[in-house]
Amino acid sequence: MKKYLLIIVYLLSGCLSAQTKFESINKEIFAGNFTNATKMIDSVIANTASLNSLEKYDLEFEKDKMNRVRLDFNKTKDDVIPYIKKYYPEVNETMLEKWEKDKSLECKIIDGQKKYFARAASNLFLINKEAKLQKEKVNGKTVDKLDEFLLKHIPEIIDQSTKLNKQIVVPIKMRIKYSLTVLPNTVPDGEIIRCWLPFPREGSKRQTEIKLISINEDNYIVADNKNLQRTVYLEKKVEKDQPTTFLMELEYTCSSEWLNIDPLKLKSYDINSELYNNFTEERPPHIVFTDEIKNLSKKIVGDESNPFLKARKIFEWINDTKPWASAREYSTIENISDYCLANCHGDCGIKTLLFMTLARYNGIPTHWQSGWMMHPPEVNLHDWCEAYFEGYGWIPVDQSFGLQNSDDPKVKYFYLGGMDSYRLIVNDEYSQPLFPAKIYPRSETVDFQRGEVEWRGGNLYFDKWDYHMEVEYLENL
Repeated sequence: MKKYLLIIVYLLSGCLSAQTKFESINKEIFAGNFTNATKMIDSVIANTASLNSLEKYDLEFEKDKMNRVRLDFNKTKDDVIPYIKKYYPEVNETMLEKWEKDKSLECKIIDGQKKYFARAASNLFLINKEAKLQKEKVNGKTVDKLDEFLLKHIPEIIDQSTKLNKQIVVPIKMRIKYSLTVLPNTVPDGEIIRCWLPFPREGSKRQTEIKLISINEDNYIVADNKNLQRTVYLEKKVEKDQPTTFLMELEYTCSSEWLNIDPLKLKSYDINSELYNNFTEERPPHIVFTDEIKNLSKKIVGDESNPFLKARKIFEWINDTKPWASAREYSTIENISDYCLANCHGDCGIKTLLFMTLARYNGIPTHWQSGWMMHPPEVNLHDWCEAYFEGYGWIPVDQSFGLQNSDDPKVKYFYLGGMDSYRLIVNDEYSQPLFPAKIYPRSETVDFQRGEVEWRGGNLYFDKWDYHMEVEYLENL
């Protein structure tokens, strides 16, 4: 196997501060005065001789983040009303303001104009209970194909696990083709694009037999498995008027895991162990034990002392109070778990980080895990986590999949201690450095699922490229 030999050693912070040391700039950013804040940053960079390279880097990234927010919040009132009118023909300003106030309709003031999140209109009917019922009234209640699939798949897992007395069951072999394509003329002809593609992690009981079949460049680097966000790195020269495509094909086997946890069989944590201390600590900016987290924990957990029952209370509370909805890019969110509380909704990663924060505050070790969900009805990016219980070890927790619609408690609570056979694990932690190191800020500073690309002129953000996953199931479903 040939490997590209260039290794960039210029490491920069993977989790950049969202605030500058210039309070006047911070106030403008917070107020949504992005144009003025950008001018102020340019002035500081041009006229402040004492700035070091990292401070300049952070200031440039603040400008970049403002542009990212603009891309996410790109709808006007005239854009969102037609969608809402399908279900509320009488929609008016008062209704919009009510939904904005209760966080059902996400918007921001940018340079004096109200701008709505790109998926704010459709999210309204996921977040707001009354709006959700109104949509069902108009469209009729539909059965989600993924939910339907899981209600067949999960009992199969539990049945096999019980009969065979094994935790790891129902292996599914998959072949995937993954491509990342930079749009034509995004980068000048003849320049080199550097690319990092997501690659499966080794070491999980659920993910085995990983085999790289092909890649469309002779020279590449598969990152060592010690990299908690694992990559394949390659480079390609740009051709004028042509897309630049990076393509790999691989096979792997994914199995289900189910632990029929008995809370009474848990053992006491060794609170002096490295594992316990590492995975119960705060990790700013996204895992912080704020006063709100502390007060909320008292409300949710109460006097419960059993760690697994604490986790179950947290799992239930998030499931019941924080509906899933599409979210803005993580790199633009200051504190993701706090965002979930403030906005009363979240996608898979946002809900996962809230679970992790509440669990860690309650002395339950957790770590991030993410990659893709590979189910036949839906293949998509996905985040979840693992929690550690003494006597059982690390167990999977999928807060986003949450409680299943079943009267069987084993099925209902499956994703608190169980995982299905259709996952691709790329990350065992968030906000980790990529290998080889990226020179410019990442498009995704928290997760790593789609890939990253840059050239000598800078990072290439998500609006400059597309990605695509094809899955072939090599075992009978």
